[in-house]
Amino acid sequence: METGSIPVADLSGGFDLQSTVESGQSYLWRREDGRMYETTHAYGGDAWYYTVVDGDVVRARQRDGQIEWKATADAEPLLFDLLRLDDDLDAIVNRTPADPLVESACEEYRGMRIVRDPFFPCLVSFICSAQMRVSRIYGMQTALAREFGDTIDFDGKTYHQFPTPEQLATATEDDLRDLNLGYRAPYVRKTAQLVASGEASATDVRGMKYEDARDAMQVFVGVGDKVADCVLLFSLGYLEAVPLDTWIQSAIEERYPHCEQGSYTKTSRAIREQFGNEYAGYAQTYVFHYLRS
Repeated sequence: METGSIPVADLSGGFDLQSTVESGQSYLWRREDGRMYETTHAYGGDAWYYTVVDGDVVRARQRDGQIEWKATADAEPLLFDLLRLDDDLDAIVNRTPADPLVESACEEYRGMRIVRDPFFPCLVSFICSAQMRVSRIYGMQTALAREFGDTIDFDGKTYHQFPTPEQLATATEDDLRDLNLGYRAPYVRKTAQLVASGEASATDVRGMKYEDARDAMQVFVGVGDKVADCVLLFSLGYLEAVPLDTWIQSAIEERYPHCEQGSYTKTSRAIREQFGNEYAGYAQTYVFHYLRS
């Protein structure tokens, strides 16, 4: 076992672990006490969380101004990558336009960061997200890891890694429906087969201009504009992406009616401009968590 800590004071803009991993961005982190998504106002807690990435188990908690971690390997570089700890959060927040809703959300959830999840688990998570509460989406991903992923023993416990495309491609639709995926089951299975066969991958998307990347993401079965935006934002680092989910659509209707342009593409452009373009995805994530809670 390796252990370490990261001083929160060294991170520009600070950090809050609970809101970062319990705000509906990622479904790959779990609370050791089993109380994930117990409250919508997720902020400021000191619970242990864990994730499993590329065969490594990483446990982390935030306490006394430190991000403490225990892992199967040196976890500091992995935590910086997964939780975007090297983002200059002060500069990002300062570059968002003056807007009462965004300012309130940033103040309420100070230190929340956007995640950088591995591509395939993020893709599957958001294919499963259609018309689902975050707790249900989380439950589906937990079940997929339990049923199809590798197990890793660490510190007296058994952990489950999210399945690889090859592992998930072997699942039948009935297998996936048994895990409550419903109509999403064939989408997940066909997307896993696409990735496992090499017909489509994250490499095909990375480096494209944002709107081209959103279009390219839709080669994966079950991916439309909104799901594509989620994966671009929470995995591939397109920080300008603004997924037009129910909460953001409500904000547009109530607060930014001028941004409703009659199509996803045009409305997306308008709300990105409202939220400051380059880091509009950060503003979206804060607003989503704030309105939801």
